[in-house]
Amino acid sequence: MQRPLWRLLWNTPREAVFDICLVIALLVFPRVVAGYYPTDALPGTYDWIGGLWFSHVANDLLCLGLLVRRRYPRLLLWVVALLSVAQALLIQFGPGPLLQINVSTDPWVPGATPWVLYAVIVHGRGHRYLTWALIAVVTAISLRLGNAPHPDVVITGAAWTIFPVVLGLYAAERGRLADALRERAERAEHERELLAEQARADERARLAVEMHDVVTHRVNLMVLQAGALGVASDDPAVHSAAEDLRASGGEALAELRDLVGVLRRSDDERGVPSVETAGADTPSDVPDFRELIGQSESVGMSVQFTAEGNPGPVTPAVGRTAYRVVQEGLTNAHKHAPGADVHVRVLYSDDRVRVSVRNTAPTGPAPDLAHSGGGVGLLGLQQRVELVGGTFRSGATDGDGFEVEAILPGYVPTEETADA
Repeated sequence: MQRPLWRLLWNTPREAVFDICLVIALLVFPRVVAGYYPTDALPGTYDWIGGLWFSHVANDLLCLGLLVRRRYPRLLLWVVALLSVAQALLIQFGPGPLLQINVSTDPWVPGATPWVLYAVIVHGRGHRYLTWALIAVVTAISLRLGNAPHPDVVITGAAWTIFPVVLGLYAAERGRLADALRERAERAEHERELLAEQARADERARLAVEMHDVVTHRVNLMVLQAGALGVASDDPAVHSAAEDLRASGGEALAELRDLVGVLRRSDDERGVPSVETAGADTPSDVPDFRELIGQSESVGMSVQFTAEGNPGPVTPAVGRTAYRVVQEGLTNAHKHAPGADVHVRVLYSDDRVRVSVRNTAPTGPAPDLAHSGGGVGLLGLQQRVELVGGTFRSGATDGDGFEVEAILPGYVPTEETADA
């Protein structure tokens, strides 16, 4: 992206507007209010080469130079110092002042001096000794230290030099203090984020231990007891039910192991393969959604399935999460959109799996099933998707429809092994 031209001279639009208005005011104000020419100049005061015309141009050019005072303050200070020295020499030993001033009352320095000195203090960097030496020269000329000036001259000269320097020192120190406070606040915010992340990691570890010690143990017992029941019973119905129970328990146990492994990993570690987990997270194909879609079609739902891209192996935790997204989307369509058309879309890429379930507006009456459940299915699904490092979105679509969408990473390492 091309940098704006005003950025060459200013950091913000506010600075640009202020400096432009300042230059306009310094060019217009002397002509309108105070009069452009000195009223008490002696005859022949501006008779040197260039004369009053040069004085007029020099004043205007120096005022225009204030536009660069934030970027090149030391350059302007050199110009002011040279003009001040030349003007003092011309007043003392030559035909008169170099710039347009009232010789008897005005300081013998350019009119833009206060703004230049302030800019040097606030925006100048480096060469401090030389900068202060130039400021001292300009101040001495302004106060006419070698001529025993009138007190009014000293007061005016101090207002043109000493006051802007003091004000610049105050503004510079205040700016440094503000920067220090801002940096401290950013550091404190970063520390709070680190503490919050550590607290989340500790809570995930605690949940992982709790699930490992209690839930997985109980599910293991259920699977073993179901297997024993199937072996001991001669009744085919009991044997079939026990086998189904054992298979369901095995799937639940595998999902629990994946979740425990994901919980034990930090946010930064999720999605990054490691040597320790590569063997435990052997990729497998994405689950086949056709059986799940067939179950919905068997009860009268119109479902269109679209798969794009080349299906690749994914971590089992990702595959099961994608399966749950489709399952939850179809369940919501069953409950809240009777008679609607449903479109299940799966998009495969090199390292991502995008799953979406979209339904049109319902055409039939809402069944009693629509008011069942705790209303936290989508929330739990979102948490599950985010747990494996994916993004989740759900909401209404055009035409009073609804869509559930998840973008999942292809690989999510876990730390759970088979002995879980």
